[in-house]
This record gives sequence, structure tokens and C-alpha cells, in this order.
Amino acid sequence: MSKVEVLQAGPYPEWDQINLDAAFQMHHYYKAADKAAFLSAHCADIRAIATRGELGADRALIEALPKLEIISVYGVGYDAVDLQAAHERNIQVTNTPDVLTSDVADLGVAMMLAQSRGMIGAESWVRDGSWQSKGLYPLKNRVHGRRAGVLGLGRIGFEVAKRLAGFDMDIAYSDIGAKDYAPDWRFIADPVALAEHADFLFVTLAASADTRHIVGREVLRALGCDGMVINISRASNIDENALLDALENNHIGSAALDVFEGEPALNPRFLKLDNVMLQPHHASGTFETRKAMGKLVFDNLVAHFAGQKLLTPVL
Repeated sequence: MSKVEVLQAGPYPEWDQINLDAAFQMHHYYKAADKAAFLSAHCADIRAIATRGELGADRALIEALPKLEIISVYGVGYDAVDLQAAHERNIQVTNTPDVLTSDVADLGVAMMLAQSRGMIGAESWVRDGSWQSKGLYPLKNRVHGRRAGVLGLGRIGFEVAKRLAGFDMDIAYSDIGAKDYAPDWRFIADPVALAEHADFLFVTLAASADTRHIVGREVLRALGCDGMVINISRASNIDENALLDALENNHIGSAALDVFEGEPALNPRFLKLDNVMLQPHHASGTFETRKAMGKLVFDNLVAHFAGQKLLTPVL
């Protein structure tokens, strides 16, 4: 019996690739120099797309595959998948939630700590001899007991807030409504008012057309010259030009970012700033989590073609 044919939008770790290659006939779309010719040669028999959160699957790709039945996303974010196009064709979509939640929350809190205490610069201070030649490292800002705002109290936002509680922080959050599972934290509906409350503003909400640039000039102005914004969600949730203007003019104190528009090609303005921490979109980047994510991609594909219930359906 022939294997189900799957279009692979991007590379996966070797341990995932071995399993996928054993179970399916994988077509490596991301390796094709002429993608239109590649699709023309293989589109007739492809029944699934295996993709990554930042790569997704747009309408043109979906419509090019007449037998497409499922799109399995490696990542919790699926905003790069055209859900409307998938819905019109009754194509199922899955993602990999929960398994990466804690790692993403860990990195967000770690970035807050590292940026607030100047830990990257402090290590350089030791390594380049400044400690010996110039003396003590400049004073930085404490974290414990200060005010945190969590914009989006979903899975990741909730885990971030739990960790912040360990630092005795005054925690508030914004979402579409107050959450029964967060009785000890203050609900502030308006993102601008949340930013006014916060010394540290965590952006943890899912990306959509409604949340695009939700952190814009008004929110950043409310955060103020001592505030820090930490983004571990999607780049589209922040207006990058507004953020760069605020950082360059010291209208906010600092930023810590794991995601960027057009990544990995960052806006070069970021590279000139010393009040922003830049990370390479690796919040879920642990062996344990990436293996769990790959297993969910694989298991959802297997379940679908075995006629079984999907493990983590989006659509």
C-alpha cells in the first residue's frame, strides 16, 4: 500500500524527520528552488501539509492542493494558516498547544530578569576586564514587588503570571473578559490602562487580525519611560515602528523580544539599541518541548489518516 503524500513546508529536527519519512511520503517543499514547478509536479496526490507556526499555509498553497485534507502545524500559533481557506474546503487544522507553554513562560520571565538586572552586559563587564579596570557594574532595577501586566491570560499568560507571583509582584491582566481561574489577579480590560499599571508588560495573547499592533504608540506611551515590554507571543501584536521610536527616544525603558516582523531579517534599527534584548524566536527551544511538539504533529497526521479523533484540533 502506498504512503500518504505530505507537503513539508519547512525543516524539522532529525528525530521528527525519521518518523515522518517512515510513515509518509514527504515532499520537501522548502528545498524547491522553483516552488511553482514543484507544486505542479506533486500537487495532485498531496493530502496533508506539515508546517511550522511562522510558515503556515496561505490561500494560494491550500488552493493548489486539490486533495488536501489536513494541515498539521508545529507550534502553538496558527495565524499564518489561512483558516478561512481551510474552512471553505473542510480541511482540518491542528497545532501543538500545552507542550510548549511552560518553556515559553520560563523564557519570558528569564528575559525580564536578565534585562532588568543587566545580566548580559554584566557578563561582558567581567569578560572584557571592565570589572578590574573600572570597578563595580552600574546599578540596575529590581524585579520583586513591582507591577506586572499580562496582555492575554491564556495558557502561556497564565503560566507567566504564576511565575511572577513568586516574585511578590502586583499582577494585573487584560483579556476578552475576567477569568474565573485568576481570582487573585486584577482584571483590567483596556490594554492602555494595563500598561499604565505595569512596570513590566508581558505580551502573551494569540495573534489575529483583531490583535494586530494592539501594542502601539498609545500603549507604549502609557507604559512610560521606566517600563519594559516583553513579547513572547507573535511579532504582529506589537507595532515595531512605534516600539523602535519609543526605544530610540527613551519613551519606554526597555524591551525584551523573542519575535520580530520579517524574522530572521530584523529591522536594523534594533541592532543599534542597547535598551533591548534580542532573542532568536526560541522560547520553545528545549529538547524536551521540541520533541513533544514533533510528536503531536506526527500523531495528528497518523490519527487523521487512521480515521481517529484528532489530538489537538484548531479547525
